[in-house]
Amino acid sequence: MQWRSIVVGLVVLRLSLSCVLWLAFGLGPNVSWGFNFHLSFNLHKLDLLFREEKGTDPSGTSWSQRIQAQKYEETASTCAKAGEESARGSYLSFFDGNKDEYVRRYSSFPDTLKAKMKDMAKEMFYFGYDNYMKYAFPEDELNPIDCEGRGPDVLNPSNININDVLGNYSLTLIDTLDTLLVLGNVTEFQRAVKLVIDTVSFDKDSTVQVFEANIRILGSLISAHILLTDPKHPFGKVGFEGYDNELLHLAHDLAVRLLPAFENTSTGIPYPRVNLKSGVPPDSINETCTAGAGSLLVEFGILSRLIGDSTFEWVARRAVRALWNLRSNETGLLGNVVNIQTGQWVGKQSGLGAGMDSFYEYLLKSYILFGEKEDYWMFQAAYESIQNHLRRGRESCNEGEGDPPLYVNVNMFSGEIMNTWIDSLQAFFPGLQVLNGDVDNAICLHAFYYAIWKRFGALPERYNWQLQAPDVLFYPLRPELVESTYLLYQATKNPFYLHVGMDILQSLEKNAKVRCGYATLHHVVDKSKEDRMESFFLSETCKYLYLLFDEDNPLHKSDNKYIFTTEGHVVPIDKRFREKQWNDLFPCEEGALAEREPHSQPAPSNISNCNRIPEERRYALPLKSVYMRQIDHMVGLF
Repeated sequence: MQWRSIVVGLVVLRLSLSCVLWLAFGLGPNVSWGFNFHLSFNLHKLDLLFREEKGTDPSGTSWSQRIQAQKYEETASTCAKAGEESARGSYLSFFDGNKDEYVRRYSSFPDTLKAKMKDMAKEMFYFGYDNYMKYAFPEDELNPIDCEGRGPDVLNPSNININDVLGNYSLTLIDTLDTLLVLGNVTEFQRAVKLVIDTVSFDKDSTVQVFEANIRILGSLISAHILLTDPKHPFGKVGFEGYDNELLHLAHDLAVRLLPAFENTSTGIPYPRVNLKSGVPPDSINETCTAGAGSLLVEFGILSRLIGDSTFEWVARRAVRALWNLRSNETGLLGNVVNIQTGQWVGKQSGLGAGMDSFYEYLLKSYILFGEKEDYWMFQAAYESIQNHLRRGRESCNEGEGDPPLYVNVNMFSGEIMNTWIDSLQAFFPGLQVLNGDVDNAICLHAFYYAIWKRFGALPERYNWQLQAPDVLFYPLRPELVESTYLLYQATKNPFYLHVGMDILQSLEKNAKVRCGYATLHHVVDKSKEDRMESFFLSETCKYLYLLFDEDNPLHKSDNKYIFTTEGHVVPIDKRFREKQWNDLFPCEEGALAEREPHSQPAPSNISNCNRIPEERRYALPLKSVYMRQIDHMVGLF
């Protein structure tokens, strides 16, 4: 019996030692004894404290303790110095424990579960769509709590949160057209197209934002028309007898009504709003955001090439060039708000979120669609400036010391940090990085946003990375994180991203589902709701969730390649869009543009770089467990 006493004594000794280490430093086993609390020590701050005591600044790879112009010097990591490490070691070593939990959770995803999630995404879409058609159509949106329709706020014209988007033109139905095809519902797609043709008119006394009308309405009409008339029929035979290009005519009519925004502006940058009947309102402001003015080229360019009229592409491209020429000579960055008459920057913040996001997105997507080299050159120069001035954290996503990569908001002229928040719209950027072939950076940034989602079951509109808390608490069912998840899965086929999609689906079902649809979360912590279901929930969020789990979707099996607009509308990469029936729009400026070309590789003919992820990593975790655990810690998950 003596050996049993020895074994028991050793077990007690180990448990005692683990408890001491756990209580002191969080180094012990991950045990909660059944209680829902965590004892944790902020090891990252401890690491910074050690550095300060040594008289050194924290590493240039550390952003989590940095504000404004504080500069931390870079910590060298060489083999020679590795042997001289003090007893404290690398703070990343503190995140090594329990790493197998990530492997166990994320490294596989059964086909049966994938099929279940696909059905769940489909049911989510139809619960919102069917209730919109039942309770709200022909109004623009569904109020899912009261089961009523919503249109423009005619009693309060200054309510731009509503009136910028809702134009009294059955917004949700139009915005959802191609989603019906993605889900394989040809019958309902054809019925919806006929409803749009029969009931929608843009001859309305509605003042709308040019950007929103473009991406939600114009883009959807063009996408549905192309899919209806596509001779390759990726979704089967979806055309119907009697269709006479009515959707294209509606798109043309809307675009003509948006053109006054480009008139009487000294810079060529458009006014932010127009009245669909009378043009630019007399009291219109002279300020617009970079994304709003510079994200029209995809839809306007496709329309021009479909109808053989260069006007629409010309005005959209002129606006992009005007914004581009206003960037800082020092940093190459743009601001987020500009005066369209003077060309002066009103908002000097440069970031990747609201006011900036789709400007970068459309530089790359315009090149993919139209093959115009200037779009690619601008994108590469912009991306280089972003990497040089906005990116903080360690150099490599999956190697080395320091904080994980993060893109912060900086002053466009100095590159100094302006604030310590990021917004949920920035979650689109990993998807854009995938399209650009920068999959490693995409993996890290996506993991940061996913950690925030895990903590709150949603993405707060703004999250303060220094305080580890939301700055703006609502979540309007935005699609950006789902979009990046889908594109990263397509690039890596890693089951991790299926788990991310499942978490998002289950969170939406639990936190946002109400009597007649899915409601905006007013507060991501207490999960209180607002009675609004924006059209992009059906157009994008549900679409990307469904496609994530539908491996056999025609979009994935077709010989043709497709791209998504910033509103998630499906557009084929078609040689028709690389042919123009007019001469170059800006022939006299080509020399000037050539002088500003970035020193980078020539524009590729095919920018698909998914093979950059080595085969051996495709079925391991996309991000090493130690870095996943580090990110989870940095957003307050433990």
